[in-house]
This record gives sequence, structure tokens and C-alpha cells, in this order.
Amino acid sequence: MSYNIDNKFELHKRWVETSGHEGEKLCLEEVDFRKFDLSDKLFEQANLAECVFDNLNLENIDFHTSLLCSSTYKNTNLRGCDFYKTDLSYTDFSDAVIKNVRFSKSDCWESIFRNVNLINCNLINDYFYLTDFSNATLDNVDISLSTFEETLLNGVKLRNIKGIEEAHFESINIGTFEKPILLKSQEAKKWVLENCL
Repeated sequence: MSYNIDNKFELHKRWVETSGHEGEKLCLEEVDFRKFDLSDKLFEQANLAECVFDNLNLENIDFHTSLLCSSTYKNTNLRGCDFYKTDLSYTDFSDAVIKNVRFSKSDCWESIFRNVNLINCNLINDYFYLTDFSNATLDNVDISLSTFEETLLNGVKLRNIKGIEEAHFESINIGTFEKPILLKSQEAKKWVLENCL
């Protein structure tokens, strides 16, 4: 199976380099990537649903314009990664190292960032519907033009957040999913401003 996966990555590389004229787009489901050496692999524009990247060192990998729905990156080093225009719906980043990462224009529908330190990250123009930031730290991140809807912020630490005035706060949940405490619109924005250090 390792040869088959490596071959698919080679075809994907050719597909990206030729703008789709040669090779084949990488489309995989339910692959556990912990078994593979990913250091020289090209991930941009790939479709990788329900894949496992837990406990890996993926520093500086480019995932831009990929579909990564329902994949897991638990305890993964994601320093310097690029998730620009990526579909991250239902993706679990719990306890991952997320520093200097670009998430701008990504869909984070029900994504999990539980216990994560997001440091120096670009969260511009993202969609955070039911996204779980419980017990996370957001430090020096830009949330300009992002939309927050029922976003779970229970136990979150906010430091030096940029773009609060430009963000769209439909609602935030400062309770839990089981016992929600929803703050809407201006009340939500006020809570973020007051809780930002």
C-alpha cells in the first residue's frame, strides 16, 4: 500500500505542476498518514477526508485550497503551515502546535481547536460555525472579516487580537455545548473586547 500512496503523491505533484493537464489530483479517504514519511510530499489542492495526521511533524507544509474534512491533527506540529482557502470542516486540531499558520479564507465549520495555542496566526475571513476553541489560547492573531456563529469560547485566553472591529459576531458560546451561554452580535463583540488582554 505504501507504494500505491507514494505513486498517488507523484501523480498529484505532476497534476499541480501542470495545472491539471497531466497526473491526477490526490483524493484519499481514511488514510492513517502516521505510517508514512511525508517530508517531501506535496499536499496543496488535495482532497484528504477523514485522514489521520496525529503526532506528526508537519512543519511548513502547504495545504492551501485542500479539502481536509474530518481529518485529525491531534498533538501535531503545524508551525508555518498554510491552510489558505482550505475546507477544515469537522477537523480536529486538539493539542496541536499552531504557530505562524495561515488559515485565511478557510471554512472551519465544527472544527476543534481545543487546548491549542494559536500564536501569530492569520485567521482573516474564516468561518467559525460551532468551532470549538475551548481552553485554547489565541495570541497575536488577526480575525478581521471572520464570522463567528455559535463559536465555543469557554475557557479561551485572548491576547493581542487584531481585527475585532472588522469581524462578524453572529453569536459566541461562553458556556459548553451541553449547557450553552450564547452571546449575540454586539454583546458577543463586547465580550471578546473585554476578555482580550
